[in-house]
Amino acid sequence: MCGRFAVTLPTDAMARLFAAEPANDLPRVPNYNVCPTNPVHAVRTEGDGRRLGAMRWGFLPHWYETPSDGPLLINARAESVAEKAAFRQAARERRCLIPALGFYEWTKDADGTRFPWFVRRADDAPMVFAGIWQDWARGEESYRTCAIVTCAAGPDVAAIHHRMPVVLAPEDWALWLGEEGHGAARLMTAPPEGTLEAYRVSRRVNSNRAEGPELIEPVEE
Repeated sequence: MCGRFAVTLPTDAMARLFAAEPANDLPRVPNYNVCPTNPVHAVRTEGDGRRLGAMRWGFLPHWYETPSDGPLLINARAESVAEKAAFRQAARERRCLIPALGFYEWTKDADGTRFPWFVRRADDAPMVFAGIWQDWARGEESYRTCAIVTCAAGPDVAAIHHRMPVVLAPEDWALWLGEEGHGAARLMTAPPEGTLEAYRVSRRVNSNRAEGPELIEPVEE
């Protein structure tokens, strides 16, 4: 799964990386502790181009009467995203790219103490999650919302957790966005071994209020 991540790439660098037109309401960067319901950066295809905009992390199906009307849908499982009523139309028609530096995951010891890990690309390149998005509105309240697609963990992550975000390679971005026709389903797997690295970080990140670059610094196990 993915319940917390970090993003540090400046907005103008993101726009260049994805060849996307940036919106004016983008979230602040860097943010070393992006939490559910926070606004996140997301790239989608619109017309003949790409747009880099803000989306609420927490997918809201159209039948929710309020943002808290049902479970908080921050992740969508790759194995069922095309069948679940909440996600299936978005999986076909509204896919997006969610850039990050990396994501956090937790292990527990015998006493139940939670120890955070940070997972990032081994080559220091930006990490890009596969996402789906949905517009939601009731009266004067409206959001553009998203969820991160997850898959079974690959060898770089499996020792920490059994699930992970779908991490897309640059050559697959256009296919995921629907710019290169059909076939995006084949991308919903873990990357090859050696693509990612994971290391222990400070337990300060256990708090969703923690901030600062020290959150991703390695600590002794």
